Amino acid sequence: MKRQHIDTGVKFSFSVIALFSITALSLIMVFLFKEGLPIFEQISIKEFILGKYWYPTDDPADFGILPLILGSLAVTLLSGVMAIPLGVMTAIYLAEIAPNRVTECIKPIVELMASMPSVVIGFFGMVVVAPFIQKTFNIPVGLNLFNAALMLAFMAVPTICTISEDAIFSVPGALKEASFALGATHFETIFKVIIPASLSGICTAVILGLSRAVGETMVVLMAAGGAAMIPGSIFDPVRPLPASIAAEMAEAPFGGEHYHALFAIGIVLFIFTFLFNLMADFISHRFRQVGEASL
Repeated sequence: MKRQHIDTGVKFSFSVIALFSITALSLIMVFLFKEGLPIFEQISIKEFILGKYWYPTDDPADFGILPLILGSLAVTLLSGVMAIPLGVMTAIYLAEIAPNRVTECIKPIVELMASMPSVVIGFFGMVVVAPFIQKTFNIPVGLNLFNAALMLAFMAVPTICTISEDAIFSVPGALKEASFALGATHFETIFKVIIPASLSGICTAVILGLSRAVGETMVVLMAAGGAAMIPGSIFDPVRPLPASIAAEMAEAPFGGEHYHALFAIGIVLFIFTFLFNLMADFISHRFRQVGEASL
């Protein structure tokens, strides 16, 4: 009887905590839409999304966020191209190839990198990496799309590596032993048995790593260059969506058009992140089914 009361109390506590979290997130979403939707009384959604010019202080003001959207997409995709192979291959090395002593030394370092503050990474990109890129590629400015993507990849790799390594390590040993018993080499076992069996966990790692890159503010604010323009190359300065909100919110008059436009950018970022998570969850579920079928 006492155990039943304890179980009931624990379930009730978790239910209250979950309800509080859902309520808080719902209120944030309601506030975001409440403050952002009024801008569409002054400008159409099409002009806001597809407009090529972001000059909120001009008279009349231009509130086109297409350069900001393209900047966010370009930075995220380029960081993913760099971070995903590096993170996953590092996880495979630590879980299946590296000696135990090497794994015990490297894994804490990788986990420590995952907890590094974003402002430190942004400062490193601005002070160290930007001059190096500027000098190496002989370009006018080192604060650009490539610099920001490089710093975001540096942030995403530890997350991808840590979670992928745990997923690979959790593959049942019986699967590996069966593969070896059938005459497969170590590398054949890795790529034909272990990776398919852990593909869902690897996808989750990629999702979490890129989700951090999508919504990151300080790194892109400090390292991307801050130019609200459509990038023509990876060495052009850009201003992603989160950087625009952080850079301009303090200067926007409360209740003005600029203020509401920044909250509308938040709505776009929220929808973009939500769709990204839905797509990633679908891909993860699909890969889980493929991995189970292949085994």
